[in-house]
Amino acid sequence: MRKVFMCSLCHNGILGGGLYLDNNSVTYKTQKLTVSEQYKNLVLPMSEIEGITWKWIIFPVATFRMKTGAKYNIIIFNKWRFEKYYNKYQENPA
Repeated sequence: MRKVFMCSLCHNGILGGGLYLDNNSVTYKTQKLTVSEQYKNLVLPMSEIEGITWKWIIFPVATFRMKTGAKYNIIIFNKWRFEKYYNKYQENPA
């Protein structure tokens, strides 16, 4: 079952949007007109996520490290809930 989180992608500024988590991927979506198409529907497949690290800058910021070497910083406003379901989906992939 898909879970939804309020978030902001940290890329050339703070870009508010939604983060969708399911067994297959973590997906960032936004409708902002000034965002490049690459980031409007950013899909991070679970199988391609190497790891996540956290830091606090007023809000919790997750850095998603991909196996390709790419990194994405996303402010996730409910870290505890996100980690709970992320770990659950990692243990039981689709």
